Amino acid sequence: MQFDDRVSQDEKNDIKPWQQKMWCIPAVDAEFVARMEDILDLYVEPPDPKRPVVNFDEASKQLVGEVRHPIPAKPGKPEKHDYEYQRNGTANIFMLFDQNRSWRHVKVTSHRMNSDFAECMRELADDPGYAEADVIRVVLDNLSTHRGAALYRTFPPEEARRILRKIEFHYTPKHASWLNMAEIEIGVMRQQCLDRRIDAADTLADELEAWENERNDAGATINWIFDVERARQKMGRLYPDISSGEPDEPSLDDEMEAAAK
Repeated sequence: MQFDDRVSQDEKNDIKPWQQKMWCIPAVDAEFVARMEDILDLYVEPPDPKRPVVNFDEASKQLVGEVRHPIPAKPGKPEKHDYEYQRNGTANIFMLFDQNRSWRHVKVTSHRMNSDFAECMRELADDPGYAEADVIRVVLDNLSTHRGAALYRTFPPEEARRILRKIEFHYTPKHASWLNMAEIEIGVMRQQCLDRRIDAADTLADELEAWENERNDAGATINWIFDVERARQKMGRLYPDISSGEPDEPSLDDEMEAAAK
């Protein structure tokens, strides 16, 4: 007797309440749209050395050491690693990416504090590659350390102001880090360089420097095709409905004026 083990379309479409997927569901409101379209406009602008666009993001890497020496590869047999490993903490990785220059820079730190972010912004402002720039427009996510205040917590006010005069922050919408091209570059970095055990921060920095130089020398970049027009076509139904006649939310000035009465 033979059994047909094919699954019918109806069975595929059945609701399976015991199955769940973790998903990031952003609230697409006017604030989301405003930030999204701001960043998408930056991406389609012609390259301007006076006003370059640089993406900034961060990631972490668990440092893992071997407890036994791996068995070297042999013809027809891959290298073998023991399933046991030694945890050596984690390292933080900052990623700076400039699509128009086909340039990226990776920096390894032991943590990601206000001072680490501030140092990255100072290095960017003083980078010789941006000596001609009047302002560097930085696309970054909404982490609490990604603020101008971090520079004032790290440097004297004169130095913090000097840096911030050359840096202009453009934030992605909340829960929309996919709009940050640095996140795509981090994905490439993970696949090409971090998909193995690395036991120390110094080794990690050396490996990432070699990867960075290879990518920069090859002129690797990202072909970004999602623009404002496509966003309105694909996500138009999620945009705020201004035809509903609902009153605007009160502004902060309105609320302060009402409180003063």
